[in-house]
Amino acid sequence: METLQVNLGYKCNLSCVHCHVNAGPTRTEMMSDATLDSVIGLLEQGAVSVLDLTGGAPELHPRFRELVRRARALGIRVMDRCNLTILFEPGQEDLAEFLAAEGVEVVASLPCYLEQNVEQQRGKGVYSDSIRALQALNALGYGIDPQLPLSLVYNPVGPVLPPPQGPLQDDYQRELGERFGIRFNHLYTITNMPISRFGAVLLSQGQFEEYMDLLRANFTEANLPGLMCRSLISVDWQGFIYDCDFNQMLDLPILASDQRRHVADLLDEESLAGWAIATAQHCYGCTAGQGSSCGGALGA
Repeated sequence: METLQVNLGYKCNLSCVHCHVNAGPTRTEMMSDATLDSVIGLLEQGAVSVLDLTGGAPELHPRFRELVRRARALGIRVMDRCNLTILFEPGQEDLAEFLAAEGVEVVASLPCYLEQNVEQQRGKGVYSDSIRALQALNALGYGIDPQLPLSLVYNPVGPVLPPPQGPLQDDYQRELGERFGIRFNHLYTITNMPISRFGAVLLSQGQFEEYMDLLRANFTEANLPGLMCRSLISVDWQGFIYDCDFNQMLDLPILASDQRRHVADLLDEESLAGWAIATAQHCYGCTAGQGSSCGGALGA
């Protein structure tokens, strides 16, 4: 295990069409203090080198900043999966400065460099706020200072595979650079998973089976060694653990067992090496084409 990915809760200031966790402003699920303390305990054991914080908008958890500080003090690399617009929410006015001061890697969702496509997925006004947020992060050194990496995340608008990551990154850097002076380090292309909100859209439009056929037809065996589930544990807001964030949303617990394992249980585990990984049809989403993970394409 290298990465501990922690979902701090489903509350978010946005309700994106492609969101696989059905996050939104009305969600109230939030990680308890006891569970968060278990997460910190696992970090203190030196069990992982990367803490990947997600949600919802993870920054809305009242102990988000404490968790970041504790992890960074331990020398752990911290990634914040940020929707960018959160920087302008009440009470978050100094969030960008905090992230920069702690050396947190920002992984920001920007599903396209074109306004129409972004707002189709994420809502009206999101594009302009995202651009302002990226400019604010650049002003603090993100995407420029090697110690402040800034990555963007691309999701396709509909039931198609992402285009090749490298050329698309070049397009993003050209368009955002020329039009807005924005700089960033990496673009991660992520395949839309046929689950939760996106899965429901596919079903309502009669495209679910067609999309699954597309994923199966593009299965690429060479992607298997790089799958994130081989080195990552996903923790839900209640503290239960899964092989990945997608299994979490489908309620497929680690070891595919009826007996739930909690992050607190990991405090007594010597190693997770060799544990079986729960798989299902949605796993074709990570293995299709160039592959997909929380870190983008596997075959890039």
